[in-house]
Amino acid sequence: MSDVKLAVGGRNYTVSCADGQEDHVQRLAGIIDSKLGSMGANLSSYEAKNLLFAALLVADELDEAKRAAEPPPEPDFDTERLAGQLERMAAALENAASTLEGEAPAS
Repeated sequence: MSDVKLAVGGRNYTVSCADGQEDHVQRLAGIIDSKLGSMGANLSSYEAKNLLFAALLVADELDEAKRAAEPPPEPDFDTERLAGQLERMAAALENAASTLEGEAPAS
């Protein structure tokens, strides 16, 4: 385990993380710090409340990204009905082609 020093919202924190994850944890803390900075005048005098709102903003972005990455649901088709309609259309087209060619229509 490694200790990482983080600066978030003008405060310094030391957190533990797995060896080799220090840079990743610092990047994540930078995202939270950036969210706090973007809140500007909306910052509360309560540090925990500010961190909660910053975390909610990040969680909202993550949720939107996950939903955008999910494939859309498969359309719900009545395949039997659709197959029947296609067969009737094919027969009608064959009859029309036969009529145009001067042949007796197929049944």
